[in-house]
Amino acid sequence: MTTTGAIAEPGARGAPGGPWWWARRRSMVLDVALALVAALECAVEGVGFAGDAGLPSAAGALIGLVAGASLVLRRRCPIAVVLVSIAVTPAEMGILLSVVALYTLAASEVPRRLTAALAGASVLGTLVVTFVRFDRNIAHDTNQMDLWLVLIFSVLMAVGLTAPPVLLGMYVGARRRLVESLRERADGLERELSLLAERAEERAVWARNEERTRIAREMHDVVAHRVSLMVVHAAALQATVAKDPEKAAKNAALVGDMGRQALMELREMLGVLRSSADGGAGEDSRAVADSRRLAEVAAQASARVAAVPPPPEEAAGDGGPRLDGIEALVGQSQAAGMAVELSVVGEERAYAPKVESTAYRVVQEALTNVHKHAPGAKAVVRLAHREGEVALQVENGPSDGGAGAGLPSGGNGLVGMRERVAALGGVFVSGATDAGGFRVSAVIPDRGRAPAAGPALPAAG
Repeated sequence: MTTTGAIAEPGARGAPGGPWWWARRRSMVLDVALALVAALECAVEGVGFAGDAGLPSAAGALIGLVAGASLVLRRRCPIAVVLVSIAVTPAEMGILLSVVALYTLAASEVPRRLTAALAGASVLGTLVVTFVRFDRNIAHDTNQMDLWLVLIFSVLMAVGLTAPPVLLGMYVGARRRLVESLRERADGLERELSLLAERAEERAVWARNEERTRIAREMHDVVAHRVSLMVVHAAALQATVAKDPEKAAKNAALVGDMGRQALMELREMLGVLRSSADGGAGEDSRAVADSRRLAEVAAQASARVAAVPPPPEEAAGDGGPRLDGIEALVGQSQAAGMAVELSVVGEERAYAPKVESTAYRVVQEALTNVHKHAPGAKAVVRLAHREGEVALQVENGPSDGGAGAGLPSGGNGLVGMRERVAALGGVFVSGATDAGGFRVSAVIPDRGRAPAAGPALPAAG
């Protein structure tokens, strides 16, 4: 608890705090030393005052000791100490007390009007006491001095004892407040920089996770469909071979096992890419281990699918698949034994590369899901060219109940399609149909423009 008007003197950073109202121990030592000196001065001057007033010397010394000792409260109650110094001015004691008290008052947080009033009272008291003292001395002197000279000397004496400590205290107080303001501003800037650093770190983590997710999605779209077709082909070969059934069945089973193993390793690689590093970016050893592990898994997967010819859209190497490759994509599924129908509505036009690539990947993933989850089902692919957008829909009927190829599913196919479409400002909807099948619909605006219609397409007649 601090009295109003006390000096706001926070201790230096790292300095030990002082007892009671002192912020630092050295401040306490200084005040106690000043109070002792002031008490000794006032006690000596109090003895002289007691002799002139006809009082016991002990009484004058005691008054001086109490008045001087009040200086120890200058930081706690600067107004009270100044009032004490003014009160003992008629006794011609407490010069050090008055000077230090006025300095402390001017340097404190006391309102300037109150400081000016107390400083004026001190000037007036000192002026009167000095004038009376010189006038008394002149009365006993044979050399008479002009009264105006006595008054001028008294004014100079009063102002000289009051103005310097007040001005110095005002300067020190203003400087202290400026330093505190600069320190608060520095602390504020430090907090802002810390907050900006935390936000930058969060953005870096977010960007890293987004990049990992994007890589996982790209690898899923590029590799999963091709490997799925390889497994479907192997299953069909195993079921329909006529010549040398035993040998063909063994070869087909080997191809199927290789494809399944490649897909399992691909899922493991996607899991590493999608998961965020718990230890942060500073764990370099873990990052290196993950990179080596990904390289090994990717090399194994590439070796197992190297014998399968790449789809036409990937061989082009022009930055990604395009919409004109959807017909070949449908032909691959038809070659694998799936009944797929392609319906194109509207005048064909060129879209932004990302739009065409996303539309192609959505159809690719949807057909892959039909291979995995609805073997033998009929599928319909609808593509509609609209003004400023492209709409597509892949719908399949219920499975015919035949044995599937045993393909593993990581559960990220629909999530990846939704993320791709949403990144371009499009709309993606998926869900089961009333007939027991499944439908995937998407509307993708061209060059980021908002879609003009919902994702549903009219059923083909």
